Amino acid sequence: MDLNTADATDQLLGAGDISPVHDVNADGASPFLLTSDHYGRILPRALGDLGVAESELTRHIAWDIGIAGVAERLAEMLDAHLIAQRYSRLVIDCNRSPGVASSIPVISEATAIPRNEGITEGERAARRREIFEPYHRRIDAAIDRRLHDTRPTVLVSLHSFTPVYAGVARPWHIAALYNRDTVLPQLLLKHLRAEGDLVVGDNEPYAVSDLSDYTIPVHGEARGLVNTGIEIRQDLIADQSGQQQWAERLGRIFAEIGLELRRERLVD
Repeated sequence: MDLNTADATDQLLGAGDISPVHDVNADGASPFLLTSDHYGRILPRALGDLGVAESELTRHIAWDIGIAGVAERLAEMLDAHLIAQRYSRLVIDCNRSPGVASSIPVISEATAIPRNEGITEGERAARRREIFEPYHRRIDAAIDRRLHDTRPTVLVSLHSFTPVYAGVARPWHIAALYNRDTVLPQLLLKHLRAEGDLVVGDNEPYAVSDLSDYTIPVHGEARGLVNTGIEIRQDLIADQSGQQQWAERLGRIFAEIGLELRRERLVD
């Protein structure tokens, strides 16, 4: 159903709400297409605070801390297109298939999300229609355009993770995540390990799968793109200095990887 023809009672976003899609440098010349599913933590006005304390809404359960600053800087350094999603994953998780329990969570880690309990199918559909679908349509459209223009396209999905989960410390500074396609992840792992000062995760602390992810399976694997997920530990990018340092490091590494991909004819 088109937003303009939907019944007003089913609409989620109003005149005071911003677009879910944050589009940066759409005409960038880089082969890398950057995405950030958990870039923002905005809540639609109609949902108030979801019944959750503000202190919880600044935690990882609401967004990927620090990744916005890294993504913005990296897009600039690489001259790459970045497509990011501004609303909190507590409203709808844009890296989950609609319909799975974690898409609109009633509990995240140990935090209850009261406003997500017992919502109607109309409410679920509105969140999907007005936030999830515009974001993923934008990624699709960008890929369509690049393929039409015969431009090389390499998908990089940017995320961050907590230093501690369920009381267990996570030692990795950064990780490459993947499922079926290992070309770019293995190149990335090689370069990251060569840095010499990093604890590098290989599908840690998460691994990509069709059940737990959406962006890489749908936009990367299903469309035959060279792709990888990246996870950076949040305490390393919690401030602007850390974000700048990691963007510079990744910018340098991806510039080198881009040359390798072309040299090996892994991208046209």
